[in-house]
Formats: sequence, C-alpha cells, structure tokens
Amino acid sequence: MMLNRKSTGQTGRLAGMVAIAAAAALALTACNGGSGSDGGSSPAAEGDQKITFIPKQLNNPYTDVVLGGGKKGATEAGFASSQVVGPLEASASSQVSFINAETQAGTNVIVIAANDPDAVCTALGEARSAGAKIVAFDSDANPDCRDVFISQVVAKEVALIQTKLISEQIGGSGEIAILSATANATNQNEWIKFMEEELASNPDYKDIKLVAKVYGDDNDTKSFQEAQGLMQAHPNLKGIISPTTVGIAATARYLSTSEYKGKVALTGLGLPNEMRPFVKDGTVKEFALWDPAQLGYVAAFAGKALTDGTMTGAEGDTFTAGELGERKVEKGGLVIVGPPTVFNAENIDKYDF
Repeated sequence: MMLNRKSTGQTGRLAGMVAIAAAAALALTACNGGSGSDGGSSPAAEGDQKITFIPKQLNNPYTDVVLGGGKKGATEAGFASSQVVGPLEASASSQVSFINAETQAGTNVIVIAANDPDAVCTALGEARSAGAKIVAFDSDANPDCRDVFISQVVAKEVALIQTKLISEQIGGSGEIAILSATANATNQNEWIKFMEEELASNPDYKDIKLVAKVYGDDNDTKSFQEAQGLMQAHPNLKGIISPTTVGIAATARYLSTSEYKGKVALTGLGLPNEMRPFVKDGTVKEFALWDPAQLGYVAAFAGKALTDGTMTGAEGDTFTAGELGERKVEKGGLVIVGPPTVFNAENIDKYDF
C-alpha cells in the first residue's frame, strides 16, 4: 500500500530538496496514474485537483490501512490524482520538507498526521497561503495551521476505554505503565492526559498506580526494548497500556515468549490482524481500535469539500463522506469518525485489517 511517486522533473526546487525527493520516490506510488508536478506555485484548476497524504512515517502497518482508505476516498471524491509522501522516521520536523515540496507543486489538499503539532505549523501556513487546504487526521496539527481535523473518536473516550480495560485485566489494583509512540505525538499525549486524570479522579482506580511512561517512537525494535526495560525496572508491574499499534504488537511479542506471559496484562490500541496470534495464545485478553481506513476515507472527502468551497471548516459545517454519510464539523474544526471496538478471542476473527 506504500506508493511510488513518479519523478516530477521539476527544476525549480532548492538544491537541498534533491536528496529528500529522491529518497521519497523510493517509498511512494502515484495513485490513479498520478501526474508529476506542473512546476507552478498555485493549486491546480478544478478538474485537475491533487491531494497528498503525509503520514507520521511510511512503512507502518496502521498507516497502511489509513492510507488505503484515503486512496479509496480520493478516488470516490473525484480528485484527479492522489499520492503519499512522508518520512521513514517519525521525528518532530521530518515532515516539513515534504510539506514544502507539495506547496511548490501546487497541491490542492494536504492531509497530514502531525508528528509534532507545532513543528509543521510554519510550513503548513505557507502551504495555505499558496492556496492549499490542510486536513489533519489521526494526529492533529496546531489548529491555527489547518482547516479541519479528522479524529478517530472523541479523545477522552479512547483514553477511558483503555483505562477500563487495564483495570479489568489487573483486578483493579497494582502498578501499570504506558508505552507510547513519540513523546510529541498530539493524539498519544492527549489520550495519556485523560488516562492520568481518570486514574487520579475515579475512585474505582484508586488502587492503580501509574509508575512509568516510555516511548518507542513507533519503531518496532525500540518498542520491544522499551517493553523489556519496563519489566526490568518495575518487577511488580501488573499491566501495560500501549496506545499505539506498533507499540502494542512489539510489547505482545516480547511478553509472549517471556516469563511474564499471563502474569502481566497488556491492552491498548492494536490492529486485529497483528494482534490475533497474541489473543489466541493468551498473551492479550482485550484491546481496542476503530476502523483506521475510515480516517483516510473521511479526510479525502473533507479535503474535496474544502477545495470545492462547499464548506470552510467552520463549526456547524457539514459534508458528505461517501458511503459513510454526512459528517459535521464540531468546535475547533473537529470531525469525529466513529467509536472504538473492543477486540477479544470471541470476535477478533470477524475483522480483517
């Protein structure tokens, strides 16, 4: 699902962009026969509208599912071409060069999952000044730098369901830890904030103690090592919440072959196809997630509505997201996709993503 962007042949870019563009070309695929840049600085005319998705990082299984939905949505919404560009590492500023390249190319809609809400802000502002519409999805950018944010679900609901699951699995008491993605990830930090508030204020959780927060940077190897480190540093640990699909899969892999299997509970946000073997072998009892493809799908339709001028992203605006129906823009430019699903041994075989 990671795509291979055709060379634009554009000679007007800064020399410093050459190496980045060459590296990106190996990781991208032009959708719908994607055309290269027209060399202009203004967005393409209606009928030749282009949309570009910039995920946190390429080659991430969760991202692949999101982008698959984005490709489908872009086609159905009527974009002439769609493409994916982005970094291989989810660092704070790694997306900036890709945003700048899309501004130069005159891309109509940039859809971005921000690694850092502020690090991308200046570049997104320049893209907007050039006429592009900015749709944040999955992980928000600073609201001043985008038009709308397509969110999985209400952030607090994501936090509460993970807190509830870990409490049930450890019997309501004991030490727990959180293994997150990057330290600056907007969505992760918002969920963690709500988790901490819930643990501190809900009397049902008074006997649960959060002893550590660590970051695997959405890297499989580092996440595995962080999980291992948690057990070494906290031998009385009873549970781990990993609100990242890379982190929960890596942690499950570690626990499944360790002495802690069946003794340390693991929950969080995971892909059913990745987590199925760990549910089947008893490493994981329950975890949650929404349908990631819907994020990309709704984001594409939001971008089309913005660039067509049928909505501005103001509170109360509505747009139709294809087969998912009408969506409403909430306060702060927020658009909610749908509620999370809890997966366990009884239902996990019903899902394929």
